[in-house]
Amino acid sequence: MSLVAENISYAYPGGAELYRGLSLEVGARERVALVAPSGRGKTTLCRILAGYLEPQGGRVLVDGEPLFPLRHRLRKHSPGPRPVQLLAQHPEQAFDPLMRLSKSLAEAAPIETDEASALFELFGVRAAWLARLPHELSGGELMRLAMVRALLARPRYLVADESTAMLDAVTQAEIWRALIGLADDRAMGLIVVSHSPALLARVATREVRLP
Repeated sequence: MSLVAENISYAYPGGAELYRGLSLEVGARERVALVAPSGRGKTTLCRILAGYLEPQGGRVLVDGEPLFPLRHRLRKHSPGPRPVQLLAQHPEQAFDPLMRLSKSLAEAAPIETDEASALFELFGVRAAWLARLPHELSGGELMRLAMVRALLARPRYLVADESTAMLDAVTQAEIWRALIGLADDRAMGLIVVSHSPALLARVATREVRLP
């Protein structure tokens, strides 16, 4: 059981090639840090691993099944959960600005359940936030909601790209402690990007340096 990038190549139109023949594997319960200088394609690789960008060469496999045909099939037949969820750097981009947050979360799974209530408590989500629009919350509050929505989808793998950077150090530690506990309980793999070496040292079980 693993998320595999197999001989991935990608370049933006008119831009330099970010990687050619890149391979990596993330197993269940593994927490893998992606490490590289700024501008070397960490965020792009996160989007490829989560299925938001299709590689120009190679493929992504989720537990042995190609991710992109899988995502196309899921998109056609169901708006529901995806096997890989992405927590991006800017949570405001993850929500429809005209949709109440309760409805956004309900796209992942019903929110009037014991599981949802437990996640709200674990990540400090207040019930009052659910009736609001995204612009009525802070970035940190939206990130907590984005985490809950991703976890309600019960992904097999979670890709966290600078997802707690806007939180203070104490809150980051609390969030990651909760997230790691859930990942262990669910046998979920984590891919983590952060500019904080101290955070990666605490969170990751190993690191992959991009060329």
